[in-house]
Amino acid sequence: ERNCARCHAIGVDGASPFAPAPPFRTFAKKWPLESIEESLAEGIVVGHPAMPEFELTPRQIRDLIGYMATIQR
Repeated sequence: ERNCARCHAIGVDGASPFAPAPPFRTFAKKWPLESIEESLAEGIVVGHPAMPEFELTPRQIRDLIGYMATIQR
């Protein structure tokens, strides 16, 4: 929530506060969640300045991916 919710919709419904940011519940339609897990572990490199830099522990990454898996539509 602290790192992502200012741009992404992180719940099961609702629009993203930053329109170009895809809602978490749609990520698996665009990318395999496993690839997101790998990107988080290696450090996300993005092509826009609005994405904040942050690091997650392996446990935080597992928890985030697990949560994201439960809300996919």
